[in-house]
Amino acid sequence: MRRYDDPVEVRRSTPDDVSPAEPGTPEQFLWRGRLWKVRAVLAHWVETGAWWQSDDARAVLGTDDAPVSAGAPVLTPVRDLLCERELWRVQAGRGGLGGDGVFDLSFDWNDGSWQLVGCED
Repeated sequence: MRRYDDPVEVRRSTPDDVSPAEPGTPEQFLWRGRLWKVRAVLAHWVETGAWWQSDDARAVLGTDDAPVSAGAPVLTPVRDLLCERELWRVQAGRGGLGGDGVFDLSFDWNDGSWQLVGCED
């Protein structure tokens, strides 16, 4: 699977849709000016941020690169645990314009943005 970090626009299903998809499931996405229709959801999961790499974790563990102020570790508000992203692995196609591909779409809960993070076509 090729890795990307491309912004995409995603249309999710709503409770009012007549599609059999669960509400909130990606139905279409616009990537590089092309519209892709989701044919199947292959997987869905949530990832948290890498809290173990934060300044706070390094300060608690006593590593050399942790920020220190007057001999005491500098602790910042815990925000790394709140950094979640929702990932969807979908099979999608562009109608009769070519074959389907498998795409990983990521939704960042912090800023409400979507990214295409992987593609296998």
